[in-house]
Amino acid sequence: MKRIAIFASGSGSNAENIIAYFQKNKKAEVVLVLSNNPGALVLERAKNLGVQNLVFTKQQLNDSKWANENLKDLDLVVLAGFLWKLPDHILESYKNKVVNVHPALLPKYGGKGMYGMRVHQAVVENNESESGITIHYVNEHYDEGAVIFQAKCTISPTDTPNDVAAKIHQLEMKYFPEAVQQILYPHG
Repeated sequence: MKRIAIFASGSGSNAENIIAYFQKNKKAEVVLVLSNNPGALVLERAKNLGVQNLVFTKQQLNDSKWANENLKDLDLVVLAGFLWKLPDHILESYKNKVVNVHPALLPKYGGKGMYGMRVHQAVVENNESESGITIHYVNEHYDEGAVIFQAKCTISPTDTPNDVAAKIHQLEMKYFPEAVQQILYPHG
């Protein structure tokens, strides 16, 4: 069975959704949820679903020995609302095996500091008629890795950033677990 680790910094709805998806279809297993935020709800969600979790510091993340001890035998590393940049030693160890979901249609509204409500606010301020999600490989630059999948939604002129966030959340819940499965099993 394929093994997944998820990095998350916040509430963890995407992480919870991916865990539940694979607990149901048995094609892969989320074996570890990691967070830089000891108060993150994602830790409780993972625990409730029987998944080991681990809180770490920036110093630990940057230590290749720590990473080698804690990120063993993984087929995929998933970033689901994780706000720190992964160090090069992890990206090199898991080349083309680290993916992220971004709450916009990259290359628009990507880069350092562009996450969550900041993205949705920018979409509304720029009067965009559509937005969406981008699932992409992670490289050494924020939101610049190769695009794997995009899904779009329509944005109306009356939509608030919260309205956009709700639309994006629906796309993430529907497509993120399916995209992870496709990455792990490209031939079905």
